Amino acid sequence: MEKTPLDSNIEKASGVRRIIAATRYSMQGLLRLWKEEAFRHEVYAFAAGLALFAIVGATAADYFIFLILMLVLFSVEALNTAIEELVDRISPEVSTVGRHAKDLGSFAVFCLLAANGLFALYVVIKAFF
Repeated sequence: MEKTPLDSNIEKASGVRRIIAATRYSMQGLLRLWKEEAFRHEVYAFAAGLALFAIVGATAADYFIFLILMLVLFSVEALNTAIEELVDRISPEVSTVGRHAKDLGSFAVFCLLAANGLFALYVVIKAFF
């Protein structure tokens, strides 16, 4: 296959080396995300939710659903942070398009926060009725 000027000369890892590299990149992303106060609050809320579920006697299915919802929240928070970083890099001046991009990412996080909160409320109410 013929190389184009856009092709990289960097040899990409394959097999087990690729899995190790991908894991390292993911952990670097996690360390970057940990610097975000919002993400740290979400992790603390996850721990509080687990404690609350233990107190009300939640089912294994409740824990599983909560875990999935929180992982989706963490993923969307990471994507929102990526959007913010890209907007800040590409368009450091205030712009309508940049603001819209950041607002849309923030709304996606808000939707998942609401979904998690509503699910936790459902589990607590279910425990008492």
